[in-house]
Amino acid sequence: MNLKKMIINSILLAIGAILHQISPPLLLGMKPDISLAMLFIIVILNKNYKVCLCAGIVAGLLAAATTTIPGGQYANVIDKFITVNVMFLFLKPLRDRVNNQINIALTTALGTIVSGSIFLTIILITVGLASGFNVMFVTVVLPAAVINTIVAVILFNIINVALKRGAIKQI
Repeated sequence: MNLKKMIINSILLAIGAILHQISPPLLLGMKPDISLAMLFIIVILNKNYKVCLCAGIVAGLLAAATTTIPGGQYANVIDKFITVNVMFLFLKPLRDRVNNQINIALTTALGTIVSGSIFLTIILITVGLASGFNVMFVTVVLPAAVINTIVAVILFNIINVALKRGAIKQI
């Protein structure tokens, strides 16, 4: 793995963790996982599966370290691991055929829904959900998917400009 790629990915994951930490809670006190937006940007920018898998594991560990949900530590690591694999496979046939703007919007919207569904399922199985899966899905996961998609498109454009102006043309 290229050191420059790993440094850029680490910075993006750190920014995602900070944004996740400072984002306000939605309904029922749950916060959208904005670090997912950065994870999907990394998946779009990197064609290497190992790099994406490492980023997914690190994103899961960072989310686990900052979660406020009981049982969220295991759920975050598992859901990020599964989500990065699913989204890498989803994106594989689209990479060279579809514009990156569309790719980031599709990947983030679908990926947030996949991640949220996995997370809620694990929480439901391990500690239970006071409000039920459907209520949490509609009130937390779907709004988080919309927020993450908007944030990811904006951040993706900013990161693309920064990469084009910097010494590294493509990671």
